[in-house]
Amino acid sequence: MIIQSKRVWICGQFMPAQLEIVGEKIHAVHAYGEKTTDMDYGNRRILPGFLDVHTHGCYGFDTNDAEPEGLRRWMAQIPEEGVTSILPTTVTQMPDVLLKAVANVAKVVGDGYEGAEILGIHFEGPYLDMEYKGAQPPEAIAKPTVEQFQMYQEAAHGLIRYITMATEQDEDFTLTRYLKGQGVVVSMGHSAATYEQAMLGIANGATSMTHVYNGMTPYHHRKPGLVGTAMRVRDIYGEVICDGCHSHMAALNNFFTAKGRDYAIMITDSLRAKHCPPGGTYDLGGHPIEIRENGLAYLKGTDTIAGSTLSMNHGLKILIEDALVPVDAAINSCTINPARCLGVDDRKGKLTAGHDADIVVLEDNYEVLQTYCRGRAMLPEA
Repeated sequence: MIIQSKRVWICGQFMPAQLEIVGEKIHAVHAYGEKTTDMDYGNRRILPGFLDVHTHGCYGFDTNDAEPEGLRRWMAQIPEEGVTSILPTTVTQMPDVLLKAVANVAKVVGDGYEGAEILGIHFEGPYLDMEYKGAQPPEAIAKPTVEQFQMYQEAAHGLIRYITMATEQDEDFTLTRYLKGQGVVVSMGHSAATYEQAMLGIANGATSMTHVYNGMTPYHHRKPGLVGTAMRVRDIYGEVICDGCHSHMAALNNFFTAKGRDYAIMITDSLRAKHCPPGGTYDLGGHPIEIRENGLAYLKGTDTIAGSTLSMNHGLKILIEDALVPVDAAINSCTINPARCLGVDDRKGKLTAGHDADIVVLEDNYEVLQTYCRGRAMLPEA
């Protein structure tokens, strides 16, 4: 199959080109009009498929539910927003809940599913700071130990690829160093770390930060904290929720200005309420949440933000059109940057020969016309 457009994202720019897809891979990239096409997308933008490394759920399903069909439905339908790869993300809970949650992901991966590819599990907590726990259930927050993590990873069949933790709570950074040695990305978040403590976390193996600005010590010119660390250490990754509500547009622009085009990662941090009708009753980690008119989820009866209902394609629009982030940095943040962070950039995140045929076709208004997951068209053509 050959598809083409006058705007294909190749090597950090849009150019006229054809993509030849054979099976699940991009077999070759040709000059525009060189070969007979199966689908001509005109002037629409063709991008690598989006990777969401921090998302708890969608369509009424939450990773902690441990329901195989809910997870399968999520993967089958999420390409509607251009997502082709994903890390289902847990919420801090008691061990029995987390063990079932990670085992469910492992079972679905083993038994088979369709749609966006599950690249692993993002284990958010339970090794968090109590003061900056946000909406994470305080009763389930635990002290980091290698032995407990090994229990979770065994249940997950090795699929935990990324963990959010407060590294300053990790005595002598024992778990941090162990995870680094196991190839698990350590992301500092829900943390009260000072700048100095954060630097030690990085020195002992942390390579990312979770939803920068949220769930961490704020920036102060005499106490830079985690936000100051994210800005100063430009060669570690940093997630950021790009809904324009979790962080001011100016803060988004500042973050991308500091991180450049290679280390910012756009995430949704979405909850089960995403793509559900308004007015439903939901929960997060066993605690009730409510969705307000701004699209944010809050712990019921409080002003504590619990997550978002952001779609990846709309996040890209917000970054480019409202936060005025450079186009290449915005696109990289949901394609090649998360792929590099996870170590899968040898097959994800770029439109190049030999990579997976994970492709999204965007209208000028950023709505998704078509998404290809490993070469398969997932949406009905208009």
